[in-house]
Parts: sequence; C-alpha cells; structure tokens
Amino acid sequence: MTDTDSLDDAETDQSLADRVRSHVSENRTGMLHDLAFAVVWVTVVSVLYDVAFANSPQWVLYMFMLAGIPAYFGFFISLEMVKESR
Repeated sequence: MTDTDSLDDAETDQSLADRVRSHVSENRTGMLHDLAFAVVWVTVVSVLYDVAFANSPQWVLYMFMLAGIPAYFGFFISLEMVKESR
C-alpha cells in the first residue's frame, strides 16, 4: 500500500477544512519558511529590477524570478548540510 492510499483511507470521513487544518498544523514551520523566502526573494528582485536594472527589458525580471527556484533549493539544501555537520 502506498502512502497516498493510506491517507485516502484514513481521511475519508474528514471534511476538507479538517484535512487542510491538519496539513497546516503538521507543516507549519516549513510553510512559514517557504513564505518568508518567497517574500524576501520577490522583494529583492523587484528592488533590483526597479533600481539597478531600470532600463532592462521585462524578460530580465522574469529570469530573476525564475532564478529563485534553484536559489530556494540551494539555500535550504545548504542549510540542511550545516545542520548535519554540527
């Protein structure tokens, strides 16, 4: 049996609100870290694009935003590596 099968079987009597509440309570800190990273990344990119790259085409902004994906994984992977080395 896969994980999704066991989740589906165990939660058939729960409402959507109960499942969302349960998911958020289990993943609260991870979701908060993800949100904080996204807000900081978008803020920094927006300021850079408006100030330092003001004369650049709009695709530069989109490339900076897309660069947030590998930056996110690189940041959190390196954070895990530091935690493991302690």
